[in-house]
Amino acid sequence: MKKCAWALSSLSLQHYHDFEWGVPIHDDSLLFEFLILEGAQAGLSWSTILNKRIAYQEAFDHFDVASVANYDEHKINELLANPSIVRNKLKIKSAISNAQAFISIQREFGSFDSYIWQFVQGKLVDNAWKSASDIPAFTQTSELMSKDLKQRGFKFVGSTICYAYMQAIGMVNDHTVDCYRHTEIKRKYL
Repeated sequence: MKKCAWALSSLSLQHYHDFEWGVPIHDDSLLFEFLILEGAQAGLSWSTILNKRIAYQEAFDHFDVASVANYDEHKINELLANPSIVRNKLKIKSAISNAQAFISIQREFGSFDSYIWQFVQGKLVDNAWKSASDIPAFTQTSELMSKDLKQRGFKFVGSTICYAYMQAIGMVNDHTVDCYRHTEIKRKYL
């Protein structure tokens, strides 16, 4: 079966492509995990973060948003000493402030899911890209999302990161049309 070209370079990318990428997520804890992982990826390859995902889950208390929101300087230093994650102080501190902003959104909207999916009117956007070169790095929707998240205190949420987030959590179906997952996702979620 034909797959998106980016997924062919490693087994971990193939597994991610085949089972997660582009599948709509409505679980706040997974939405938080992907938000933190996408921010950690800034300037790096997704495969780097994917290979560190289990270490991130362990280091960040399995992405329990309330725990992360309460991290202190001692925990920051512990994370900075952890060679299994990206040891960037700005990214680590942003995970904490993003957790706090995430909780504020949950209080305001009832869930982060309700908030984030409003950017696509609660429905998966089914794109029909012929090749990977057709897929944009950002869209008008990701720019609006980025602007709103930043106004709410989030960091590492530029429009390109927001678009990668939209792809990861299945807000958009960006599998190329010749990829077997494009049809599967369209059939199951539209």
